[in-house]
Amino acid sequence: MLSAERVDVGTSMKYLRWAALGVLFLTLLLILGPVLFRILLRMLFDPTIILGGVAAGMVLFIVSVGLSVTMGLMGFVNLAHGAFAMLGGYIIVLVMKNWGIGFAPALAVGFILTAAVSMVFERLLYSRLYKAAELDQVLFTIGLVFVSISAVTLIVGPENQPLFIPDVLGGQLNLGILHYRTYSIFLIVIGVAIVLGLWLGFERTRFGAQIRAAVDNRRMAESLGINIDRLFSITFAFGSGMAALGGGLGAEFLGLDPQYPLKYLVFFLIVVAVGGPGRIFGAFYAAALIGVLDFSLKIEEPKGGTLYIYALTILLLLWRPQGLFGKSA
Repeated sequence: MLSAERVDVGTSMKYLRWAALGVLFLTLLLILGPVLFRILLRMLFDPTIILGGVAAGMVLFIVSVGLSVTMGLMGFVNLAHGAFAMLGGYIIVLVMKNWGIGFAPALAVGFILTAAVSMVFERLLYSRLYKAAELDQVLFTIGLVFVSISAVTLIVGPENQPLFIPDVLGGQLNLGILHYRTYSIFLIVIGVAIVLGLWLGFERTRFGAQIRAAVDNRRMAESLGINIDRLFSITFAFGSGMAALGGGLGAEFLGLDPQYPLKYLVFFLIVVAVGGPGRIFGAFYAAALIGVLDFSLKIEEPKGGTLYIYALTILLLLWRPQGLFGKSA
């Protein structure tokens, strides 16, 4: 008799929880519906919104894809990922400004130096917390964020650092039906090239197979003889290098100042959550979607557009907690 009562109470609580979630879902949908409808109408008559949004989304993707892979592989809550993007951005901008290095070589320098620095951090600091509680990981990485902000402010200064793009990427490009900023089109092409390159690397190479195996089942990968520590170090360095590229390429879009790691932290985490940790194409589609929404909302609702992105993220995660492309537990 007592067991039956417990079952009834448990079932009732389950129904109440689903009812509360349903009410929240419908409320958010009613609030968001009119705004989303206006955005869709604007996109139909102004394709430049889509191009601008996708270009901004590619910057988010290039920065966030490394975080997605490392979180999916390591299960480590790295809130300091944006600090590596900032470091790479500063390296790229400053070597171009002070040493006269070209745009492409500066991107390579930023990638290599940031990857090297991140590998040192991973071996000396991060590796000690892989088995720690998530709260410890959060406190450690958010502490790194504040240290990086203070260090950059002290060494470089609080001013925003402009990115001087090459003349060939300046001006506008004729797309047939319209003219649009050459640099934005360049970012879209780079983003597509990177996602295809990462897909080939993950799907067609031995190293990519090892990463996928570790993401899906770490214990099984270890039992097959895969060196997880080495895999962690290389993947972490590569992800940080990708963040550096995004920090440099996106300096013209997002700006570059000491507050960068905190300013865009939520956006990087939303890309990972929506796309699903460890999912390359998930991060790509999520970043493109968020970029278009953010770009559109800055026009439609300039005072509080990001609120709608947060609300949509809540709706999505209520529906699919693992993200659009993540695997259910």
